[in-house]
Amino acid sequence: MNSPVKIWRNQKYIASMLGREGAIVSWTVIRVPPGGFSNLAPYPVVVVDLPAGKAGLVGDGRITAQLVDWTESDLAVGKRVRVVVRRISEPTTEGIIPYGIKVKPV
Repeated sequence: MNSPVKIWRNQKYIASMLGREGAIVSWTVIRVPPGGFSNLAPYPVVVVDLPAGKAGLVGDGRITAQLVDWTESDLAVGKRVRVVVRRISEPTTEGIIPYGIKVKPV
């Protein structure tokens, strides 16, 4: 379980990543997902190369994220994507809805 403190601390990282654009370096489609993600399958996971940002920005380099709002033609090396915030899993029993970064085609 993510505690409210961990969620709060993660906000700075999420805020620094929002709207950044990069290119897909590699991708795969998850057809047999881990527990808690079965309602999403099949879903693509991509490695994205993010260009160097402003000084002090967290997360320069490469990130791995789920691709959302996609079609088959979006699964290509070099495809431009943008970082967005989305729900990452189902709400917990305490009612906390976990949000995190994902990427979508530009």
